[in-house]
Amino acid sequence: MMFEQTGKNPLISRTTRREFLRNGAAATTIGGWTLLPHAASVAETPANERVVLAIVGCGGRGSALAGGFLQRGDCRIAYVCDPFLPRAEALAKTVAQTQGTAPKVVDDLRKALDDNTVDAIVSATPDHWHALSTVWACQAGKDVYVEKPVSHSIWEARKMVEAARKYQRVVQIGTQNRSAPYNFDAKEYISSGKLGRIHLCRIFNQKFWGNFPPKPDSDPPPGLNWDIWNGPAPEARYNFNYQYNWHHFWRYSGGDIANDASHQIDLARWLLGVGCPRTVYSVGGRFDSEGAAETPDTQIAVYEYDGLLVTFELTLYTPYMLKIDPEIRDNDLFPYWPQCATRIEIYGTEGVMYVGRHGGGWQVFERPKSRQPVVTAQRYGRFPDPEHKANFIECIKARKLPNADVEEGYRSGLLIHYANISLRLGGVKIVLDPQKELPVEPAEAHSLIKREYRPPYVIPENV
Repeated sequence: MMFEQTGKNPLISRTTRREFLRNGAAATTIGGWTLLPHAASVAETPANERVVLAIVGCGGRGSALAGGFLQRGDCRIAYVCDPFLPRAEALAKTVAQTQGTAPKVVDDLRKALDDNTVDAIVSATPDHWHALSTVWACQAGKDVYVEKPVSHSIWEARKMVEAARKYQRVVQIGTQNRSAPYNFDAKEYISSGKLGRIHLCRIFNQKFWGNFPPKPDSDPPPGLNWDIWNGPAPEARYNFNYQYNWHHFWRYSGGDIANDASHQIDLARWLLGVGCPRTVYSVGGRFDSEGAAETPDTQIAVYEYDGLLVTFELTLYTPYMLKIDPEIRDNDLFPYWPQCATRIEIYGTEGVMYVGRHGGGWQVFERPKSRQPVVTAQRYGRFPDPEHKANFIECIKARKLPNADVEEGYRSGLLIHYANISLRLGGVKIVLDPQKELPVEPAEAHSLIKREYRPPYVIPENV
């Protein structure tokens, strides 16, 4: 489904407290990267001008996001929401120690959405809740920062875009590489033609994440509202693995191509400037079959564009492949590219560019001389989490589209979902209409574009 490009900003500010907030900070733009004022001035933001947030999902990522927004000094957390109340209560204590006031603890995010003082939600739930939390928030007049991947299915991602546009909401996906200055430079280098004509891009997601033994169904632990946690997924009794290993079950996730590799896939698509491919083909499986996991530990996908092939490779049994660690993120260092777990390789007629997500930087290599590498261009990186939060808050105030707008997340999600649809249909090649962004063949692909929702956790056709 293509969205009409009108040239107008679909976000229109309202004459409310939001308009007052919008005028609260000046911004500077450098190479397309929006910077808020220095943190020292941000921290002086008066209490009644701070953006009021509700944190939805209080696990590791939700807690990290809460801390990052509070560190800015221009945000206040009014709610922490999680169907597992012990987790929400733990985060509430940390928030109270940081901001001086305790947030309300609720197990149902709708209680926070009913509060007119809340400006935005930060959704760090399991994947199957991303779309529903976003649509509900937009309908309630809240802006949204929602973690990657954008959605559990293609259909619901479209509904997220429709809701964002209909209710004129800022919806930022947590693909923070789109706010990294070093990635803006990489994109400019490619756009300038210095890499030559590009005909191949390889995307990697290689690490160790082993299988796990089955667990019997049981009653949920004290403090867990299992009905809410399970949400739109099919009815099921509580299972320990569902709560703690949900990434590996189709009912909750699309596997690691959706969970972790969504960062590299989105970054590569953005750097290349491409949209929906003409065909998608994917094979793989859970070859480490001793365990309860369903999604693949080995997967290859091929995306065909006009004059360009993009490939994706996943392995979850490779502990010798190294993700980009804080030492690289925080210093002028590059990964050892052959064993960089999350690298992107872009092959042009004038050189090959290696790109590392999350602060890994990039380097361009031309033909070696005397068997030694020749680097023609490079830039070190830094982890762009602070910049991505800054962009979200600035866009709330300015009422403009963020760097990782939900429509961009939807389009990157097409590569993830169509690869999984191909794999689940036995490795068939899916032929797509790039304009409509829908399958031409096989007809069976349409059956996996949308899930069956469990009432009352339903996204309606008309959002």
